[in-house]
Amino acid sequence: MRILAFFFFWLAGSALAETRQEVGLELLLLADASGSIDDMELSFQRQGYATAITDPEVLKAIEQSLYGYVAVTYVEWATNTAVVVPWTVIDGDATAQAFADALDGPPRQAYGSNAIGGALLDAKRLIESNDIIAPRAVIDFSGDSIRNSSGPSIASARAEVLAAGIVINALPILRPEDGRRAGANLEEEYAKRIIAGPGAFMVTAEGRDSFARTVRRKLVLEISGRTPDPDRGRIALIPAQ
Repeated sequence: MRILAFFFFWLAGSALAETRQEVGLELLLLADASGSIDDMELSFQRQGYATAITDPEVLKAIEQSLYGYVAVTYVEWATNTAVVVPWTVIDGDATAQAFADALDGPPRQAYGSNAIGGALLDAKRLIESNDIIAPRAVIDFSGDSIRNSSGPSIASARAEVLAAGIVINALPILRPEDGRRAGANLEEEYAKRIIAGPGAFMVTAEGRDSFARTVRRKLVLEISGRTPDPDRGRIALIPAQ
């Protein structure tokens, strides 16, 4: 009976594995939608990611990646998190454009102040509960503050994400009028308290004009799995943990 039970357990596990699509990377784009981001800025962020995901350089990185396709989702965070575009396998122009088009239109669903710890844990759950399997999983966190007004602490959430084998990269957004708005240097805080995991890094968005270019550069690095060159622009790296 034990042998029979084991056989059925193995068969069920094999069937489950066959239903999961294997890709080279699970990339969760976790974008700031807290109270400091107005509707115009929210739309601008989405447009920046739409422009970046369809850029020829990003598409080339996808084509040259491990399987030639990656899975991406776009999630906005504030007090709660909201999935704007669900998990999408991108393998070329058409699927990238479909993802970009899906970013345009959904209403704002994340409201309130900063809950960074909760956002990181929600991102972890979305990675672990999807029907995709990949050798790498990355949370691409962006925001304009380091405040954590409610929910789990950043430190505990970061540790839990790291323990799950998920890398956290970051995109601190600086504003011309109050660029380092966290009270301390926002880039330093993100480098110290947000990014985590082997090869984790941070790229800074310094304004509207460079936002899409910065996102494009970050996506290329994440998709290709390359280690960025700290001498090229404002990048922070951490060693493997």
